[in-house]
Amino acid sequence: MPKAKPLISIIDDDESMREATKGLMRSLGYRVEAVASAQEFLSSRHVRRTSCVIADMQMPGMTGLELHRHLSASRKPIPTILITAYPDNGVRERALAAGVIGYLSKPFEEDYLLACIRSALTDAGSGGR
Repeated sequence: MPKAKPLISIIDDDESMREATKGLMRSLGYRVEAVASAQEFLSSRHVRRTSCVIADMQMPGMTGLELHRHLSASRKPIPTILITAYPDNGVRERALAAGVIGYLSKPFEEDYLLACIRSALTDAGSGGR
């Protein structure tokens, strides 16, 4: 039986960005779920099956970095890629120090996002996260 494609969860309060990223991930052959907030993701049934999270940095309620920290403290940490329209080197350094796979500025290069996803899935598959 073929192995199921990894599930990528996209969390972004900007609907157009969320839908564009969702379409890109699907075109690359990934299974995708997309939600508008960290709280919505955390209360969804998708958390347990998610192989990688792509989260907006600035969202109402819980930021992408706060979500990453929450996931890192859980029994099954999920590799996280943060995207932001407001890049800040200090925040980037803190995010990378906290273990995020990538910190991308919008609009981001598709190739860089794909490299981050491959890294996340490789690390997760090897038990490196």
